[in-house]
Amino acid sequence: MNTKAVIQVEQLDFAYGSTQVLSNITMQLLEREVTAFIGPSGCGKTTLLRCFNRMNDLINNARVRNGSICISGQDIYDNTVDVTELRKLVGMVFQKSNPFPKSIYENIAYGLKIQGIKAKSELNATVEECLSVTGLWDEVKDRLHDSALSLSGGQQQRLCIARALAVKPEILLMDEPCSDLDPIATARIEELIHELKRRYTIVIVTHNMQQAARLSDRTAFFYLGKLIEYDVTDSIFMNPQNEQTEAYISGRFG
Repeated sequence: MNTKAVIQVEQLDFAYGSTQVLSNITMQLLEREVTAFIGPSGCGKTTLLRCFNRMNDLINNARVRNGSICISGQDIYDNTVDVTELRKLVGMVFQKSNPFPKSIYENIAYGLKIQGIKAKSELNATVEECLSVTGLWDEVKDRLHDSALSLSGGQQQRLCIARALAVKPEILLMDEPCSDLDPIATARIEELIHELKRRYTIVIVTHNMQQAARLSDRTAFFYLGKLIEYDVTDSIFMNPQNEQTEAYISGRFG
């Protein structure tokens, strides 16, 4: 059984200004597993997700008050950490698909060009590989130079996943990646996540408890900025140890 912890959170307190939104969070997320964060709106799950690649740095007065987050043994809030390098290691897919207003090809190639990769053969190979992994290649290979905005919502979201994979991350963060998609597109994304966990550690925030149950190896339930329960997904859904977890899972609140 996989036991290597890739992300280690220790006694984390996080605040926006004077408002504390995460309190004393301690957890370990394991390599090549899907971990789902569930809980009612405003419980802190997206804030914690965004801590893992320091996206919260972009918000004024957002800060870690106490504790640490280590990824592969490195404290990511240490002053010596290069945030750009961190975000290559920890890719992110957002709730609303946000392709660049560029061609399908350029959406994938852009991150590589920023890294200084200019060789056309390498760019072409990476574009094909990432589009193939996400099941898009056969759908778009004849129109790579069309605007990414011409794709359907589900295709745009898969393109955003392909774009995140192009810079070879180890961890993929997904913030409600299916919330704007229809059931068919959602099923495609879920199938893709099952495939991707063979190669990547994945953390997904979802309001859809059925999705969490289908997709994840482990589930964390948050409430009012606290980690209430974190366990193997089957245990969380079939035999929760905390009354608040049981009440949320059964639909009595949230």
